[in-house]
Amino acid sequence: MKLFIKSLCAAMAVCLLFSIIPFSAECSDISTEVFRLHILANSDSKADQNLKLKVRDKVLEYTESLYKSADSLIKAETLTNDNLQTIADVAAREVKRSGYSYPVKAEIKRMYFNTRHYGKITMPSGMYNALRITIGKGEGHNWWCVMYPSMCVGVSTDYDALKSKTTDNQYRIMTDEGYELKFKIVEYFVKISSLFS
Repeated sequence: MKLFIKSLCAAMAVCLLFSIIPFSAECSDISTEVFRLHILANSDSKADQNLKLKVRDKVLEYTESLYKSADSLIKAETLTNDNLQTIADVAAREVKRSGYSYPVKAEIKRMYFNTRHYGKITMPSGMYNALRITIGKGEGHNWWCVMYPSMCVGVSTDYDALKSKTTDNQYRIMTDEGYELKFKIVEYFVKISSLFS
């Protein structure tokens, strides 16, 4: 009987693994189709968290017009890179206007994100390219969104653009609530594999 239970558990594990592998590959492909924004507040004080949101609004206001000509991820990243100093200046002006003297750093980074739920969209965990803005010490809670295709609250949430820039299967993965367990498994897998890279 123990052998039967062990065999049954092994068979279930193999079935789960084979159902996760294609799902994990699709999740990995999603991370190559989007460009994210990540803003780190100076601290977790209420004032610094409010400042982070003001900076967010100004940066999104600037990049919304910047990305009007972006018809691909590469173009969005190139536009960001070409305007990185201006983006940092936009953020720094808002910091100064709000009465603070924190330094502001803007950079494009490849970074790990956990699975995040964003309205009706779930972004799978993985390594993503992102515009990271660090305010002051950058020791406070962060704020994130998908800059390309645009899904940032405060500017627009363009689900049609997201759908047009991903495969049907990728869009289904991001919008179907039935994938919660698979997202968790993929998240653990990505975390473990990132330790070896």
